[in-house]
Amino acid sequence: MTTVERTMPCPREDVVDVLSDGWLYGLWVVGATRIRAVEGRWPAEGQRLHHSTGPWPLHLDDHTTVLASDLPDRIVLTARGWPWGQARIDIRLEQAPDGGTRVVMWEDVITGVMLLVPQPLRALLLGPRQRECLNRLEQLVLGRTGRRSPDEEDDDVAGRARE
Repeated sequence: MTTVERTMPCPREDVVDVLSDGWLYGLWVVGATRIRAVEGRWPAEGQRLHHSTGPWPLHLDDHTTVLASDLPDRIVLTARGWPWGQARIDIRLEQAPDGGTRVVMWEDVITGVMLLVPQPLRALLLGPRQRECLNRLEQLVLGRTGRRSPDEEDDDVAGRARE
């Protein structure tokens, strides 16, 4: 199991809006190259989004299913990526003291050939991918709301100092 977390400078509702739009999944989930369909009640329990992974024309079509949805607090998914296997992803959203949102993402393989990879090695492989997922999620949320990340504000200050 691999767990990463990130505190985002935005309210929880803004993060929930992105998680609730299945068509945006391919923009923040590393490996999902396109979304083919989203079932009408996404992200309700049992609903699926149909995605592809990998480069064209070698992409594989598969799906992700909502196991549990208790938004704005939590969503649990199973993501299929055959022939590699299936993963369980648990995303929790907590109100941060500064008004932002602490996002905690837990993921591990539950079926398939990736189970043959020892858990410590899987963690080394999944950790960077998960961190990038949360980075993309934050950028997507901020872009949709017109907010700026602290990194962008630091860049502006540094740029003005050079002028």
